[in-house]
Amino acid sequence: MSEPLLNRKFIEMVKLLNVYLNHFPRHEKHALSQLIRNTAYELYDLVSEGQKRYQKKTTLTLLDITHERLRMQLYLAYELGYFRFKDGRQVEKSAGELEAHRFSAIGSMVDEIGRMIGGWINKIKDESRW
Repeated sequence: MSEPLLNRKFIEMVKLLNVYLNHFPRHEKHALSQLIRNTAYELYDLVSEGQKRYQKKTTLTLLDITHERLRMQLYLAYELGYFRFKDGRQVEKSAGELEAHRFSAIGSMVDEIGRMIGGWINKIKDESRW
């Protein structure tokens, strides 16, 4: 696993995520959208920490858990219909297509980052006694 590649993928994901979060309903600006944003930033902090720690087990475990939290928070937002909003208002025309496209785009990025985290964990497991 290449940490610089993980950093680049994470930044790409956060750029897209912030665009989508800015379209969430107004009543969610300081609730779920902020929670998702904070979880994403926490994920990045843990990536940085994992790159610098000598003993990585605890940090990588937290990284994996935080990644799953982000995935579940995004799924909750999808189930609540927040990906069909534009500029804080629900879009009526082709809302289902917009929602599916947004969730699919961000979901595939989150999945890719998850695979990279899993690869990192497996690499550390192979190198040492986990």
